[in-house]
Amino acid sequence: MRDAAAPIAALDTTTRLWTLAATGLCLLVLLIQLPAGLALGIGALAVLTAGLSWRKPMPGPLRLLLAIAIVGGVLTVMGMRFGRDTGCALLAAMIALKPAETVSLRDARSLLGFALFAPFSAFLLDQGPLALLLATLGVGTALLALSRLADAEIDTGMPALPSRARLWSVGRLLLLGLPLMLATFWLFPRFPAPLWGVPERALAQPGLSDRMSPGGWLDLMADDTPALRVQFFGATPTPDQMYWRGLVLWDFDGRDWTRARWTPPLAASTDASRPAPRWDYEMMLEPTEQRWLVALDLPLSAPADARLDRDRSLTTAQRLSGVTRWRMQSAPPAQFDPDLSPLQRERALLLPEGLNPRTRALAAQWRREVGNDDLAIVRRAMDWIRRDFAYTLETPLPGRHGVDEFLFDQQRGYCEHFSSSFTTLMRAAGVPARVVVGYAGGYRNRFGGYWIVRKMDAHAWSEVWLPQRGWVRVDPTAAVAPERIFDTLEDRLGEAGASALQRNPLFDAGDWLRRGWNDFVLGFDARRQQDLLRTIGLSRLDTTGLGTAFALVAVLVLGGMAWLLARGERERDPLLRAWHALGARYAKLGLERQPHEPPLAWARRVAASHPAAGATLVPLSQRFAEARYAAAVSDIPALVRDLRRHRP
Repeated sequence: MRDAAAPIAALDTTTRLWTLAATGLCLLVLLIQLPAGLALGIGALAVLTAGLSWRKPMPGPLRLLLAIAIVGGVLTVMGMRFGRDTGCALLAAMIALKPAETVSLRDARSLLGFALFAPFSAFLLDQGPLALLLATLGVGTALLALSRLADAEIDTGMPALPSRARLWSVGRLLLLGLPLMLATFWLFPRFPAPLWGVPERALAQPGLSDRMSPGGWLDLMADDTPALRVQFFGATPTPDQMYWRGLVLWDFDGRDWTRARWTPPLAASTDASRPAPRWDYEMMLEPTEQRWLVALDLPLSAPADARLDRDRSLTTAQRLSGVTRWRMQSAPPAQFDPDLSPLQRERALLLPEGLNPRTRALAAQWRREVGNDDLAIVRRAMDWIRRDFAYTLETPLPGRHGVDEFLFDQQRGYCEHFSSSFTTLMRAAGVPARVVVGYAGGYRNRFGGYWIVRKMDAHAWSEVWLPQRGWVRVDPTAAVAPERIFDTLEDRLGEAGASALQRNPLFDAGDWLRRGWNDFVLGFDARRQQDLLRTIGLSRLDTTGLGTAFALVAVLVLGGMAWLLARGERERDPLLRAWHALGARYAKLGLERQPHEPPLAWARRVAASHPAAGATLVPLSQRFAEARYAAAVSDIPALVRDLRRHRP
């Protein structure tokens, strides 16, 4: 035990640089998951702290002031709702401040131990290949720095371990842990729900919402990251048929459309007709932190672990906090819910009182002119849009009578404006109508042969109920004449944006690799685990059987790791290990060295009976004896390498 009064070993410059570099790499994994402004602020704080405390610890009052400032900044950006994002941001801020009190070897070890929390915490936010690569780099560098700290603390007076040897020792530790990691990934029982609750993300994931208001989707429509990837089996719809149905919004308060609080499940007798073609596909959905799915319009049935309600919207029991895969079938309906109940009709005609008087007046006029012909009203509205309206993202915020302003004054907007105003106009004219939100279109990856639907493909359209036909999809946004499309997201992004990326084969290749990662790693669920075990003859293992198999494999792997580590501990000198290994190879041929026999005498005895082997063994033994007993060989690594390569 070290004397309490003994001085604390200080950090030398090289060791400090290693410690700070390892801490920075660990911190980087976490910073790339945080909002850009906050990540830059925390990174700047880390650099400032390291610089101000290079020669002596930062004063306590200054550390306290910086801590209060950075915590306040994190809570300002994240809000007061605590979740995974907020916790990870606070952890990153504390790691950035920790170098302010790092002056000794003990402090450096504490800093590295604290920094190792960062890459593991980053996996709460993202499990992609980039995060894994950076985390591995950070952990490996931290282990190298800890190895250097151990050498500095022991200080045997011998030369420092060469960088290549140090790198090999750390790499060997990582390789030793690889079998246990793979055994845990493949055999540890997969549960349908987590064993413990993980807090929700404080920052909302960009994605579809159960609320739509004009102007509320601009951030989502500027995000060109994939929302889902779809692989079709057999017939494939054309892009103009790809309406990915999400939520159905019934309730309107004059500004926002919202989903019904409860929708009855689809009854067994209630069905849409199922004409050809029928589309069979598998959808890989990115995390949304929500409980609803999208499906090609219209889904025929609910996949496992999901519920299909009367609106043909799909919901799940668990939040979609990770990559999920869903096998589905869909078909375009000829009839969809042709029998509308009085309660549903009343709800599909409901409008807030006292709002949008010009829209109501126009709808009443159309109703008087066409009588009971609902289809004629729909056609009049579409002809009006086709003739006078334009598509643009440059729209002012709506006022009290937002629908009136859009239909009669502005006459330009994007899908939220068109679907909301069209549905309101239909209801005012007595045509049951509702809003549907989801995605439209898709982009085919030339390498993988699958379709990518991006978040910027979010779309809203309307459904009207017509006699003998039921609910019919009407997309007023698609009715805008091409020459009146003034400002699209692709125009804003320009050649460097999403369209340019799509024309770049590197984009397709990168997304294909990401899809493979999602499929084989993030999508490895309980079903995939059972399929893997079935291929090796272990079919239908329950949770208990899986737990037992995992425990047995873990014991074997840990035993092998312990034996390998103990083998190195029994003989730490690499020169002696190489010499003993060489002797073991000769022992298999009956030419083992006797315990009393010097190395050179043994080599000469072998050479007397086997001259070919002795021609190499005698010089090697001579070099070993000189290095071991006379310290006359300077290039020990070369001798170790030659001893390992020699074969009888």
